[in-house]
Amino acid sequence: MAFIATAITFSSLSTLAQANKKLKVLFVLTSHSQLGSTGKKTGFWIEEFATPYYFFTDKNIEVVVATPNGGQAPIDPKSNEAAFQTASTKRYYADARAQVMLSKTVKLAKVKQKQYDAVFYPGGHGPMWDLVNDKNSIALIRSFYNHRKPVAFVCHGSAALLHVKTPDGEYLIKGKNVTSFCNTEEDAVQLTRVVPFSLENKLKERGAIYQKGADWSSFTIADGLLLTGQNPQSSKAVAQQLFDMMNK
Repeated sequence: MAFIATAITFSSLSTLAQANKKLKVLFVLTSHSQLGSTGKKTGFWIEEFATPYYFFTDKNIEVVVATPNGGQAPIDPKSNEAAFQTASTKRYYADARAQVMLSKTVKLAKVKQKQYDAVFYPGGHGPMWDLVNDKNSIALIRSFYNHRKPVAFVCHGSAALLHVKTPDGEYLIKGKNVTSFCNTEEDAVQLTRVVPFSLENKLKERGAIYQKGADWSSFTIADGLLLTGQNPQSSKAVAQQLFDMMNK
């Protein structure tokens, strides 16, 4: 009887430890700051970072931010305009600790999948130039997915999926339901001729089942471990769904 009691105690402790395990999410941001050949700046969209960041940290979930180059992650100056400010972006600019964190991001090559429970890619136009082809990012997404961990993307962050393949050589998104910043939204911001490719079209070319909601409305799709959101308005919904996926 003593042995059984001990076994039950160890089992209970193990279950309790798992229940109390602090979740950890990796955010991957772009390092790219040039908007094509326009002479203007780009980067990541601050709202798409700030809203999910505070959603997670307010729940005592640790967030680590990585970029291809490490160091300062470039914020798209357009996203700092008054029309695009939210409670989360205002909170970020009053949060010295978060600002220091974004100035000292981890270099993507040093990141290990096993240290995190999920990975999340905010958008902004920057990923269209660097994360789309970044070998470390591609390998990281594949590793998270193959280890049954959720992978989430919002807006142009979905560009990071384009070259990710499964072990049998097929594109990861082939036959999967996905969304992203769509062609009509790109036309509306007058960047269709500036970006290196149409993200909507490329996702379709890779065999994805592309879906979208109304322009500038929150729209997300989850397909197994893969979660995508259409635009900045979708960032909170993506964060909520990613949280739910992590806690299944």
